[in-house]
Amino acid sequence: MISRRQLLACVAACTTVLATAPAAHALDKPKGKVVLTVSGKISQSNAPGKVEFDMDMLAALPQHSFTTMTPWYKEPRKFTGPLLRDVLAAAGVQGKLIKAVALNDYKAELPVDDSARFPVVLARLMDDKPMPVRDKGPLFIVYPYDTDEVLRSERYYNRSAWQLKSLEIE
Repeated sequence: MISRRQLLACVAACTTVLATAPAAHALDKPKGKVVLTVSGKISQSNAPGKVEFDMDMLAALPQHSFTTMTPWYKEPRKFTGPLLRDVLAAAGVQGKLIKAVALNDYKAELPVDDSARFPVVLARLMDDKPMPVRDKGPLFIVYPYDTDEVLRSERYYNRSAWQLKSLEIE
Protein backbone atom coordinates (compact mmCIF):
# COMPACT_ATOMS: atom_id res chain seq x y z
CA MET A 1 0.00 0.00 0.00
CA ILE A 2 1.41 3.41 -0.94
CA SER A 3 0.77 6.50 1.07
CA ARG A 4 -1.11 9.56 -0.18
CA ARG A 5 2.19 11.46 -0.20
CA GLN A 6 3.85 8.81 -2.38
CA LEU A 7 0.87 8.81 -4.75
CA LEU A 8 0.98 12.60 -5.08
CA ALA A 9 4.73 12.47 -5.75
CA CYS A 10 4.14 9.85 -8.45
CA VAL A 11 1.38 11.92 -10.07
CA ALA A 12 3.63 15.00 -10.00
CA ALA A 13 6.50 13.08 -11.61
CA CYS A 14 4.23 11.66 -14.34
CA THR A 15 2.77 15.09 -15.02
CA THR A 16 6.26 16.55 -15.38
CA VAL A 17 7.25 13.83 -17.86
CA LEU A 18 4.10 14.36 -19.92
CA ALA A 19 4.40 18.14 -19.82
CA THR A 20 7.96 18.08 -21.12
CA ALA A 21 7.47 15.39 -23.78
CA PRO A 22 6.92 17.86 -26.65
CA ALA A 23 9.88 19.91 -25.43
CA ALA A 24 12.30 17.04 -25.96
CA HIS A 25 11.77 17.24 -29.72
CA ALA A 26 11.76 21.03 -29.74
CA LEU A 27 15.17 21.13 -28.08
CA ASP A 28 17.06 19.39 -30.85
CA LYS A 29 19.82 21.54 -32.28
CA PRO A 30 18.49 23.82 -35.02
CA LYS A 31 19.26 22.58 -38.51
CA GLY A 32 18.17 25.77 -40.25
CA LYS A 33 18.60 29.47 -39.60
CA VAL A 34 17.94 30.40 -35.96
CA VAL A 35 14.84 32.62 -35.86
CA LEU A 36 14.21 32.75 -32.10
CA THR A 37 16.45 32.64 -29.04
CA VAL A 38 15.11 32.20 -25.49
CA SER A 39 17.52 33.04 -22.65
CA GLY A 40 17.59 34.08 -19.01
CA LYS A 41 15.72 32.13 -16.33
CA ILE A 42 15.34 28.86 -18.23
CA SER A 43 16.05 25.25 -17.25
CA GLN A 44 16.53 23.79 -20.74
CA SER A 45 19.06 24.60 -23.42
CA ASN A 46 20.36 23.43 -26.77
CA ALA A 47 23.13 26.05 -26.94
CA PRO A 48 25.23 27.54 -24.13
CA GLY A 49 22.80 29.32 -21.77
CA LYS A 50 19.94 29.54 -24.25
CA VAL A 51 17.46 27.74 -26.43
CA GLU A 52 17.64 28.36 -30.16
CA PHE A 53 14.74 27.59 -32.50
CA ASP A 54 14.68 27.41 -36.25
CA MET A 55 11.37 27.67 -38.10
CA ASP A 56 11.03 23.87 -38.44
CA MET A 57 11.39 23.46 -34.67
CA LEU A 58 8.61 25.99 -34.07
CA ALA A 59 6.47 24.26 -36.70
CA ALA A 60 7.01 20.91 -34.91
CA LEU A 61 5.28 22.24 -31.78
CA PRO A 62 1.46 21.96 -31.70
CA GLN A 63 0.06 24.65 -34.00
CA HIS A 64 -2.90 26.90 -33.19
CA SER A 65 -4.78 29.37 -35.38
CA PHE A 66 -7.27 32.14 -34.86
CA THR A 67 -8.61 35.01 -36.91
CA THR A 68 -8.73 38.41 -35.26
CA MET A 69 -8.85 42.12 -35.96
CA THR A 70 -5.71 44.04 -35.12
CA PRO A 71 -4.89 47.74 -35.13
CA TRP A 72 -2.28 47.08 -37.85
CA TYR A 73 -4.52 45.67 -40.59
CA LYS A 74 -7.86 46.87 -42.01
CA GLU A 75 -9.34 43.37 -42.21
CA PRO A 76 -9.26 40.40 -39.81
CA ARG A 77 -6.18 38.22 -40.30
CA LYS A 78 -5.57 34.58 -39.53
CA PHE A 79 -2.49 33.90 -37.39
CA THR A 80 -0.94 30.44 -36.95
CA GLY A 81 1.91 29.17 -34.81
CA PRO A 82 2.71 27.51 -31.52
CA LEU A 83 1.18 28.87 -28.35
CA LEU A 84 3.62 31.10 -26.51
CA ARG A 85 3.13 28.87 -23.45
CA ASP A 86 4.41 25.84 -25.43
CA VAL A 87 7.54 27.70 -26.52
CA LEU A 88 8.14 28.81 -22.92
CA ALA A 89 7.58 25.23 -21.67
CA ALA A 90 10.10 23.89 -24.19
CA ALA A 91 12.69 26.27 -22.73
CA GLY A 92 11.74 25.44 -19.14
CA VAL A 93 10.99 29.08 -18.36
CA GLN A 94 11.18 29.83 -14.64
CA GLY A 95 10.86 33.61 -14.57
CA LYS A 96 7.91 35.95 -14.33
CA LEU A 97 8.69 38.54 -17.03
CA ILE A 98 9.38 38.23 -20.75
CA LYS A 99 11.36 40.88 -22.60
CA ALA A 100 10.50 40.37 -26.25
CA VAL A 101 13.14 41.84 -28.55
CA ALA A 102 12.53 42.60 -32.23
CA LEU A 103 14.99 42.66 -35.12
CA ASN A 104 15.15 46.48 -34.86
CA ASP A 105 15.82 46.16 -31.08
CA TYR A 106 12.29 47.29 -30.12
CA LYS A 107 11.53 45.78 -26.71
CA ALA A 108 8.19 44.85 -25.24
CA GLU A 109 7.62 43.49 -21.75
CA LEU A 110 4.90 40.99 -20.96
CA PRO A 111 4.25 38.84 -17.93
CA VAL A 112 4.79 35.10 -18.34
CA ASP A 113 1.28 34.75 -16.83
CA ASP A 114 -0.21 36.17 -20.06
CA SER A 115 0.70 32.89 -21.76
CA ALA A 116 -1.38 30.97 -19.21
CA ARG A 117 -4.32 33.42 -19.16
CA PHE A 118 -4.70 33.75 -22.94
CA PRO A 119 -3.97 31.54 -25.96
CA VAL A 120 -1.22 33.88 -27.17
CA VAL A 121 0.26 32.64 -30.45
CA LEU A 122 3.83 33.04 -31.57
CA ALA A 123 2.64 33.52 -35.14
CA ARG A 124 4.85 32.20 -37.92
CA LEU A 125 2.10 32.32 -40.54
CA MET A 126 -0.39 35.02 -41.43
CA ASP A 127 -3.29 33.98 -43.64
CA ASP A 128 -1.53 30.60 -44.03
CA LYS A 129 1.65 32.14 -45.48
CA PRO A 130 5.06 32.81 -43.91
CA MET A 131 5.44 36.43 -42.88
CA PRO A 132 8.30 38.35 -44.50
CA VAL A 133 10.25 40.84 -42.38
CA ARG A 134 8.58 43.74 -44.26
CA ASP A 135 5.18 42.47 -43.05
CA LYS A 136 5.90 41.92 -39.34
CA GLY A 137 7.65 38.56 -39.74
CA PRO A 138 9.14 36.16 -39.41
CA LEU A 139 7.59 35.87 -35.92
CA PHE A 140 4.87 37.96 -34.27
CA ILE A 141 3.41 37.69 -30.74
CA VAL A 142 -0.37 37.89 -31.27
CA TYR A 143 -3.13 37.89 -28.68
CA PRO A 144 -6.66 36.76 -29.67
CA TYR A 145 -7.95 40.33 -29.46
CA ASP A 146 -11.51 39.52 -30.54
CA THR A 147 -12.07 36.99 -27.73
CA ASP A 148 -11.90 39.37 -24.78
CA GLU A 149 -12.58 43.09 -24.58
CA VAL A 150 -9.67 43.56 -22.17
CA LEU A 151 -7.28 42.49 -24.96
CA ARG A 152 -8.40 45.35 -27.20
CA SER A 153 -6.26 47.90 -25.41
CA GLU A 154 -2.89 49.60 -25.74
CA ARG A 155 -1.56 47.39 -22.92
CA TYR A 156 -1.90 44.22 -25.01
CA TYR A 157 -1.22 45.82 -28.38
CA ASN A 158 2.11 47.06 -27.00
CA ARG A 159 2.99 43.52 -25.85
CA SER A 160 2.51 42.21 -29.39
CA ALA A 161 6.07 42.43 -30.67
CA TRP A 162 6.56 41.70 -34.35
CA GLN A 163 9.79 40.86 -36.17
CA LEU A 164 10.55 38.96 -32.97
CA LYS A 165 14.10 37.63 -32.58
CA SER A 166 14.44 36.80 -28.87
CA LEU A 167 12.71 36.32 -25.55
CA GLU A 168 14.72 37.25 -22.46
CA ILE A 169 13.23 35.76 -19.31
CA GLU A 170 13.59 37.53 -15.96
